[in-house]
Amino acid sequence: MNNLIKTDPDWMVSYSYEEIRIGDTAQTIRTLTLEDIQAFAAVSGDTNPAHLDPSYANASLFHGVIAHGMWGGALISSVLGTTFPGPGTIYVDQKLHFSRPIRVGDTVTVSVSCITKDDTQKSLELDCLILNQDGSKVMSGVAKVLAPAHPLKMPRTKAPQITLFNPEARHQDLLNLGSSLEPVKCAVVHPCDQESLQGAWDAHHAGLIVAVLVGPEKKIRSLADTQGLDLTGIQIKDTPHSHASAALCAEMAASGEVETLMKGSLHTDELIQAVLAQPRLRTARRMSHVFRFDVPMYAKPLFITDAALNISPNLMEKKDIVQNAISLAKILGTEIPKVALLAAVETVNSSMPSTLDAAALCKMADRGQITGAILDGPLAFDNAVSPHALQVKHINSPVLGRADILLAPDLESGNMMAKQLEYLGGATACGIVLGARVPIALTSRADSARTRSASALLAKLCAHHYRTNTI
Repeated sequence: MNNLIKTDPDWMVSYSYEEIRIGDTAQTIRTLTLEDIQAFAAVSGDTNPAHLDPSYANASLFHGVIAHGMWGGALISSVLGTTFPGPGTIYVDQKLHFSRPIRVGDTVTVSVSCITKDDTQKSLELDCLILNQDGSKVMSGVAKVLAPAHPLKMPRTKAPQITLFNPEARHQDLLNLGSSLEPVKCAVVHPCDQESLQGAWDAHHAGLIVAVLVGPEKKIRSLADTQGLDLTGIQIKDTPHSHASAALCAEMAASGEVETLMKGSLHTDELIQAVLAQPRLRTARRMSHVFRFDVPMYAKPLFITDAALNISPNLMEKKDIVQNAISLAKILGTEIPKVALLAAVETVNSSMPSTLDAAALCKMADRGQITGAILDGPLAFDNAVSPHALQVKHINSPVLGRADILLAPDLESGNMMAKQLEYLGGATACGIVLGARVPIALTSRADSARTRSASALLAKLCAHHYRTNTI
């Protein structure tokens, strides 16, 4: 009769060769999640679409996503190394037979049982068996190990925490928001470096925009040849320099020749000044920039404003900045955005103007001067994004620590916050300027082509929205 080894949740206990008897058995139970499959793919590098691509997997022999075969093997290894025989066990050999796949949601029982002992080598053979929740055999085999030389008891080591973040998948999900919409005509302002030209080319060929490249034609064509980009079918308007490029693009937008603008390799102020110089592009609302971030540790997109245009906005300017961000969030599918008005503290302090502005903005929302969202502030950053921080600090907030939009007190704090998320937090970003008659895909000169194409997607969605909605 098998002797079932008990597992201590706090301690790992190893069993020496002399202690182990034929029939000694250890078990563990595990339910497979999609995150398990993704983590195993990330660690192993096995990105077989049978495990990661539902459309491919549904058409395969198994008719759905399945776990990697060696995920089951890893569970066996876990039992051997942590439970029985335990720490100090050395793998010598492993034979495995795969009977059926493990699917997301399956709960498997993993058992290892000692079947032979070799006194000469101090080695063991263990029968390995994995059954699913129906009692059906999933995997079986025999492991040969060298047992620990001496009994050992030690605190159970906690596994490192893995945060799964797939920037390519998040990027594709964003692009899919506009997949059913026709591309919009876009003037790309002075795309005279590698990333800005590549981003415009990518956005054009992805069906996000119909690109009109505005800049020195010889320089653009030379750059395209160097990068291997075929500009066939893409219109180019020749200008001598960046100032002329910005002015022509603003005129094209004002006359209705294009529905959106996209910044290339020129300074932001050159483009914005050209737009402001066109009265037909102005609206009653102040122009402001909104970042959209996909953050690894945050479950939904996060919008940050303003981190690019308005240096030290006053109360009424912040009103417009907030309303612009609300409009973008709603266009992208957030029905009622939660807006956190950031400051260094959560209470109103007359010595801190940002807290006074936050309180006033909340009251303006109560009176209908800001619409379409839930506002709260002042809130410190942790209160805006962490329900736990709210609970610890005993703050009752309608934002609930799950903000969609963060309003920075000024450009400096907003810009630092955005750059920290990107460069230290691993977030992916895109950005757009709202408040003019046309949306402006505004990116940094250091941004990648992928960021630029994502910003073009924002512009496409906004341009379609503007066709039937006034600003």
